[in-house]
Amino acid sequence: MNAYAPILVLGALGAAFAIFSVFMAAIIGPKRYNRAKLEAYECGIEPTPHPAGGGRFPIKYYLTAMLFIVFDIEIVFLYPWAVTFDALGLFGLVEMLLFVLTVFVAYAYVWRRGGLEWD
Repeated sequence: MNAYAPILVLGALGAAFAIFSVFMAAIIGPKRYNRAKLEAYECGIEPTPHPAGGGRFPIKYYLTAMLFIVFDIEIVFLYPWAVTFDALGLFGLVEMLLFVLTVFVAYAYVWRRGGLEWD
């Protein structure tokens, strides 16, 4: 347990500083509210009312999120492989080349289908 004490102390100090900062900003900070500050930020575009059910979003948002997740997972596999590259030898290199090739085929498919275009 002694090995983890500095980490726990540092985490507690960080959490205490974050809570203290938010609390003090709420107490000391300026409170100049106006109509423009209370509106949602929409990049200068007036917000449009949405239907009661929430409305429909284009499917491109979800596809982009899925692509992001796929490439994040690829990076999650690439980092440990890069760290243990010498220990894995030729077998690790071939396996990673097959993995990257599979992801590249998926990327090329999405690219050909127009999934990366923002119209």
